[in-house]
Amino acid sequence: MKTKNFIALVEIDKETGKCGVIVPDFPGFSSVGNNYEDAIKNATEGLAGHIEVLKEYKNNVPNPRSLKKIRDEWPDWNKWNKDVKEYIVAMIPLLPPYGTQKILVSIDSNLVARIDRVAKNRSAFFASAAEYFLDTKPLHK
Repeated sequence: MKTKNFIALVEIDKETGKCGVIVPDFPGFSSVGNNYEDAIKNATEGLAGHIEVLKEYKNNVPNPRSLKKIRDEWPDWNKWNKDVKEYIVAMIPLLPPYGTQKILVSIDSNLVARIDRVAKNRSAFFASAAEYFLDTKPLHK
């Protein structure tokens, strides 16, 4: 399945660095972050959740439009473009649906014991650790 990418308009507050994100293909959807990276991550996760709700209520999920089509068709474009002096155009990928997958992992028993002392749920611990690592460390293959 090909990933769908939706145009996002990101407004950055020059004083605080905080960002607001809107995705014109989804009226009413917005997201924020303490910086650009946070805002894009939050918008990506938020859009996936927004789409799940649309599907749950049997609403159509729009196909992504090009920036030209958004400029031509989005009713708020002229007002938004006039009010927001500086913005960045970004792409928000549509993530696959949330879900869990059972896996078998071999790990040192001493490490498991340390994890058990601090975590109520091993799976949640491993998921949180993986998300933290993937979000903060450059990946090298």
